[in-house]
Amino acid sequence: MTEAPPTEVRSKPEVLPPLREDEYATLLAEVVAESMPRLFAVVQEVGDREDGWVAAWGLAFDDRAEVVPYGRGVCMSLPSAENALRYFGRGGGVRASLHWIGS
Repeated sequence: MTEAPPTEVRSKPEVLPPLREDEYATLLAEVVAESMPRLFAVVQEVGDREDGWVAAWGLAFDDRAEVVPYGRGVCMSLPSAENALRYFGRGGGVRASLHWIGS
């Protein structure tokens, strides 16, 4: 005859009291701050400080960047914010640069 394996005794998980409203608000604020994307603008310039304009706005996440052209154009999901420069830095003396907002 084989012995039955011992049964595992598990204790009940501790039930924690619900957070107070201010504690919950603080916790959510921390979650939001940790997951907040960085805002950037793609700026196009011509000449030596002759003219410049915002070509697009973007949100940089940990794993990608979402870029929305200012005015008309196609929205893009790119591996990084820096990848947007090749789409907006076209020839003819127009160059593109990233400008981080709030940095």
